[in-house]
Amino acid sequence: MADKDDLGRRGEHYAADFLAEAGYRILARNWRCQQGEIDLIVERGGEVVFVEVKTRSSEAFGHPFEAVTVAKLARLRRLAAQWCDAAQPRPARIRIDVVGVIAPNRGETRVEHLEGVF
Repeated sequence: MADKDDLGRRGEHYAADFLAEAGYRILARNWRCQQGEIDLIVERGGEVVFVEVKTRSSEAFGHPFEAVTVAKLARLRRLAAQWCDAAQPRPARIRIDVVGVIAPNRGETRVEHLEGVF
């Protein structure tokens, strides 16, 4: 497995733990369909949240949030619509969030949650 893949997997784990501690219920991890993948799908207070997780080992090449482009958000919106079409019952409220994880090889991991990006 590539180091990048391992880092991404660790970041998703940190993000899921962070959200669970904040009171979110994990509905799905790495939900896939033909058009792509959603990293995490969580729920809290009747609102379903589609979460893109971006992980970096440092901020040397920018903050993780900077990797989320307009095109990426549009794709997430399409994927979220597909998930909602299949969900029973269909969720009344949804949003898209981004979780940025900075997980250095040594030192403390930092997790940041940006709500309602799209």
